[in-house]
Amino acid sequence: MSLTERFWEQKSLSEMNDAEWEALCDGCAKCCLNKFIDDDEEEGPTAELKQGEEVVFTNIACRYLNSHKCECTQYSQRTVLVPDCIKLTKDNLKDIFFMPNSCAYRRLHEGRGLPSWHPLLNGGKKSLMHKKQMSVRNKTISEDLVNLDDFEDYIVSWPLNDLD
Repeated sequence: MSLTERFWEQKSLSEMNDAEWEALCDGCAKCCLNKFIDDDEEEGPTAELKQGEEVVFTNIACRYLNSHKCECTQYSQRTVLVPDCIKLTKDNLKDIFFMPNSCAYRRLHEGRGLPSWHPLLNGGKKSLMHKKQMSVRNKTISEDLVNLDDFEDYIVSWPLNDLD
């Protein structure tokens, strides 16, 4: 199935078909980073971000991430192998707080459009995204190599960078 040119400007996220939805992913792999909510109270997964809380990113990546390619090595099985893996859908889009500011789905949901480095605006290529440092390429460490109790040693701010 071929995609309509600039379909993201003609359709809302809820109107997109599966091929269009998947094509929106820029392949930055920031969603594959371990993150947590900085709060003083609750532990464990949450479905909402409360006032005064923020999502804090680490450079600790899922064991299935190929950091150089910015690809999941187990994409089709990811939610089975990692039950809390983020699978963004039209139904959970309202809970997008856990995605980085540069995420195409988040940007479109917030009415900001695609960034100039997005592969859909660059012939399907990720090279400009990597050049602009908007991906996790070669910036991560596998969760298999880290004691997750020491996650605070791996907090980073670069996943929150956003351009144009």
